[in-house]
Amino acid sequence: MTNPVIIQIADAVVAELNSSGSPLAPAEGDPLAVAARAYAPVFDLGEMVDLHVTVVTKGASAERLDRVSRQFDYSVDVAVQKKLTPPSDAGNAEIDALMLLVEQIGDHFNGKRPAQFAGTVCLRVENDPIYSPDHMRELRQFTSVLTLVFRMVR
Repeated sequence: MTNPVIIQIADAVVAELNSSGSPLAPAEGDPLAVAARAYAPVFDLGEMVDLHVTVVTKGASAERLDRVSRQFDYSVDVAVQKKLTPPSDAGNAEIDALMLLVEQIGDHFNGKRPAQFAGTVCLRVENDPIYSPDHMRELRQFTSVLTLVFRMVR
């Protein structure tokens, strides 16, 4: 059984994020962050001490181009989440590093074709809001969600 196109795209995003050239590739001595696909990502706050990068399918739209061709736009969310250390320990440096990672993930995909699903191109990267102020305030957790929009014509 072949998976739906949006699942194939999400799996390609996960594979790309877990590849050696990805923004998640660890610097020497850093722990490896691993991206995973999920349908309903719910984590215990205690689990969030480690960086979580979760890929979730979001939406699809289709538009007729001509009598035989249609254009499909597929949206996939990439969530970056981590429990923050106490404010007196980290200051802004920890959040700045997470914001940089989110930016690097967006830059990595923008305008590119995933290696494992080259039939699509990432047309647009959205990140609004840049992070969740509610999660920061209530949970001391950094949460940022990028939406990657891939286009395919068939």
